[in-house]
Amino acid sequence: MVDHVGSLHGHHHQHPHQQLVDVNSSVDLSKLSDEERWRIEHQRLHEKHRGHEAMHAEMVLILLATLAVAQVVLMQWKKRHFKSYQRSTLLGMWLIPVIFCLKFHWARFIIIWLIFSIITAYITFRATRKPLTGTTPRLVYKWFLSIYKLSYGVGVIGYVLIMCTLFGLNVVVQAKSQAAMDVGLLVLFYGLYFGVVGRDFAEVCSDTMAAHIGFYTTTGLPTKTLEQNMCAVCGNEILVMNNENAIIEKTCKLTCSHIFHEFCIRGWCIVGKKQTCPYCKEKVDLQRMFPGPWEKPHILFGNLLDWIRYMIVWQPVIIVVVQTINWLIGLE
Repeated sequence: MVDHVGSLHGHHHQHPHQQLVDVNSSVDLSKLSDEERWRIEHQRLHEKHRGHEAMHAEMVLILLATLAVAQVVLMQWKKRHFKSYQRSTLLGMWLIPVIFCLKFHWARFIIIWLIFSIITAYITFRATRKPLTGTTPRLVYKWFLSIYKLSYGVGVIGYVLIMCTLFGLNVVVQAKSQAAMDVGLLVLFYGLYFGVVGRDFAEVCSDTMAAHIGFYTTTGLPTKTLEQNMCAVCGNEILVMNNENAIIEKTCKLTCSHIFHEFCIRGWCIVGKKQTCPYCKEKVDLQRMFPGPWEKPHILFGNLLDWIRYMIVWQPVIIVVVQTINWLIGLE
């Protein structure tokens, strides 16, 4: 009977994968399957943090408290000093992702970021010059409207790729699920990121140009009187008809009776995130201005981009603050 039990015991030890591996033993993980490798790494992680439950609870409390305080601080900052909040957020949106890409040597994003930054820097430079040339507002709105539409399309493509992968349609093109999901997430990130950054730069340029033209000020009354045949966004005539030049554009009349170039007011409201008349600041009815079914998704997409800003800029900052607090009080 004893021999039988001993033989069973010896037979049991011939299957090491059915037992927990000694975390201190040197095991070549490269020779194991993915499931076995994950199990051993998970076991080692538990052994490493055994007895640290109180410390982990304290770290979680610090994280939750920091998140709560950060939300209040950001809301108050945005409410009381919107311009500095806007500039700081834009700077973070512009620099933080490229810092990560430089660290991990992600060349593709860096190249696209450089091209976007060079062109946008030139456009912003043109928009902040005083006095403005007559072609500058058109150039600015055309660039940022193109970026907006392109980022919207890229974001939709990324979303479709993700959904197709979730439904298993990646097998049609003989692509692995993980690779297809990675491509979808990457494309979606490109669309959302450049959509947010382009939108924020467009707002800065919109405010600057409108203030330089003189029909719009952030506070107070306009410094110039708007003529009946002049667009308060670009400062050009609504209709130009003469022997040398003939320009007739679609116009849009707001509920306040002011008339603008349709291209200009679309850029002002959608790209520049303005929902007021550029001249009298009356609330603009976007549903009335853009009744088409293809325009409403652009407005909804613009609202979607707002919370992306928090995830890219302020979430990493909050994590760094939490890690700094943990380090200062001796938590690892």
